Amino acid sequence: MAEVAAVRNMIHAFSEMDERHGGQHGRSALVTYLRDDVAPLCRARFRTDEVRQQMLSAAGRGVHLLGWKSYDAGQQGLAQRYYLQSYALAAESGLRGHDGFVMRTMAMQGLRLHRPEHCLALAETGLNRAKGRVDAQTEALFRVVHAHTLAKSGKHHAALAEAEHARALLTGAPGDEVPFWALAWGPPAASVYSRTAKVHETLGDHRAAAEQYALAATARPADTYARIVALDLVAGAEMQLKRGSIEQACATWHRAIDHMGGVRSVRTRKAVSRMRGDFARFRARGLRCVAELDERGRDFLSGV
Repeated sequence: MAEVAAVRNMIHAFSEMDERHGGQHGRSALVTYLRDDVAPLCRARFRTDEVRQQMLSAAGRGVHLLGWKSYDAGQQGLAQRYYLQSYALAAESGLRGHDGFVMRTMAMQGLRLHRPEHCLALAETGLNRAKGRVDAQTEALFRVVHAHTLAKSGKHHAALAEAEHARALLTGAPGDEVPFWALAWGPPAASVYSRTAKVHETLGDHRAAAEQYALAATARPADTYARIVALDLVAGAEMQLKRGSIEQACATWHRAIDHMGGVRSVRTRKAVSRMRGDFARFRARGLRCVAELDERGRDFLSGV
């Protein structure tokens, strides 16, 4: 288990680097580490089946991170290939729920790419492989993604009920240990809040969505999870703008940009570009807060 612990520690370090500096930072180093150090360990002979399971699972988490890095860099096809390899490692490990967690991630990617037709089945299958076999917080991660796929499938009442079930699970057994593979995005509560926000956004409830995005942004340590905190704030600001709260949206956007310094992420740059377009109609009105935000966005994109 000492080798397993070493691999987990390294992948955790790469994961923290990813969250602080974006998916384009350190990806080749992670590839090299997995190829040269982890792959030989996976091919080794193991003293017990448990050690073998844990090593394959740790490797699967590392490849999952490569998929996430590719996703953040805008390389969706490459991300999917990594996710499929991560799934194969998770399935081979035999650890309960890990393979379903990768299916959950692939459902999330499909929703992001506006291809929801297969996402509900992916999310349902992933949940069925996990429920009753994992702790309550981890099950909440499965259920909230299932809720989002239900919302995207037009099953609004079922989506809200499933999102509420996920939130209830968070407080059901807070002392339970969350498995290493389920901590890909930090504290489970933050992921549940963020995905619940997307459920409300899908259903057109922008006020509730903004509230949940704000909860998500405060549920993660901002110094460690700079990118994802920034993106939750971005999403919250977009909800505020849709509600007509222009000054509030500008203030939230400034907080988001505060967290983007040193982050190399296609998603953050696209978000800032989108923001400038969204606020364009308000610049003509001479709103000072909009002009200041646009200038800051322009400076961000130009690398000033």
